[in-house]
Amino acid sequence: MTQKQIAVVGGGVVGVCTAYFLAQAGHEVSVIERHQNVAQEASFAHAGIVSPGYSTPWTVPGMPRKILSHLFKSEAAVSVKPTFDRAMWRWVRRWLSEYELERYRINSERMQRMAYYSRDILRQLSEYYQLDYEQTRGVLQLLRTEKDRKLAEPALALLAENEVPHQVLDPEGVRAIEPALASNTPLAGGIYLPEDEAGNCPLFTKRLKQIAGTAGVQFHFTSTVRAIEPESRGVALQIDDGRYAADAVVIAAGIDSVGLLKALGIEVPIYPVKGYSATALIKNFDRAPQSALMDEAYKVAITRLGGRIRIAGTAELGARSDELRERALRTLVKVGGDWFPDAANYAQANFWCGTRPMLPDGPPLIGATPIRNVYVNIGHGSCGWAMAAGCGKALADIISGHAPDIDIDGLTMARYG
Repeated sequence: MTQKQIAVVGGGVVGVCTAYFLAQAGHEVSVIERHQNVAQEASFAHAGIVSPGYSTPWTVPGMPRKILSHLFKSEAAVSVKPTFDRAMWRWVRRWLSEYELERYRINSERMQRMAYYSRDILRQLSEYYQLDYEQTRGVLQLLRTEKDRKLAEPALALLAENEVPHQVLDPEGVRAIEPALASNTPLAGGIYLPEDEAGNCPLFTKRLKQIAGTAGVQFHFTSTVRAIEPESRGVALQIDDGRYAADAVVIAAGIDSVGLLKALGIEVPIYPVKGYSATALIKNFDRAPQSALMDEAYKVAITRLGGRIRIAGTAELGARSDELRERALRTLVKVGGDWFPDAANYAQANFWCGTRPMLPDGPPLIGATPIRNVYVNIGHGSCGWAMAAGCGKALADIISGHAPDIDIDGLTMARYG
């Protein structure tokens, strides 16, 4: 293998994982990040769930009707801000075209293939470096009603087909796993994945940054890549007022990747879907969750991160600002209060919002682009934490001229070719 000088644009969990594995493969790596540290945007305060079984597209059959039913509720899983943004409506049309069962199965298989591989890589890293990032084991999906149970059937069928360890539980079985669940909130049952987990994504990213630094990775913060220009022997990056030459570049800059690629003549149908989280200190540990849960009705996750509870989710289309919208915050507070009312004071939580760079079909894009020496690791949506380690390792293999450990069919730019 020929050692290359490689620039990675983006210091989220995806970019840092990519840089680490490129350095492990023997390359000289620099990470260019416009913030002052790693994991400051989409990686910062999301749910923290690493669950391959739940790494599925939102385009589950039956979801369009559910979305319509939520549009006018005071608390909702999905909201659409009235806008004339043509990019959003184009994305929505493509999104809705993925709701057929066969498309759901194809997209889910692609996402889960990478997510299961990534979980294994993450555990290898954790064990090798003895990393502590507030991990908990086991993820429990809560089904409030029979309608939620019905919507979960396609995902449940995939778990069974792929022989993924899971348990389908009645309400008593759910409460046996999470005994602090409120007894007065309707509960039809649940699905438990004992091998999945949750953890503090920014804490992990900062630990891996330190490890990557000892392996030679250079981190350049408060530096913004304005443009990427192909050259005869590599690429040149315009960084603020200067230029930086490299043999190759990996674009892993979340939603900012769209503009960098568009300037190169590459169109990708990524749209920023806004998500929210609330992080509250636990005041009553006996009434707090043990690990991680997903409220299927509201698409909201509840995770235990040390002495805190994080409630994260909702999807907001058409909102490009960092405004904290009251409707989304009410949804998070409601879900926390419904299931663990005595665990924390959710109204006094630290609230956060960020954009998830989502492709309409769900799976991410990794690998080469039509421009020589330009690679991508983008479009992970809400599953970036679940896929980061695997995507980073697979892309490092590709750039190094090796076949990845897993089949990446359906995860490359050829999908939109």
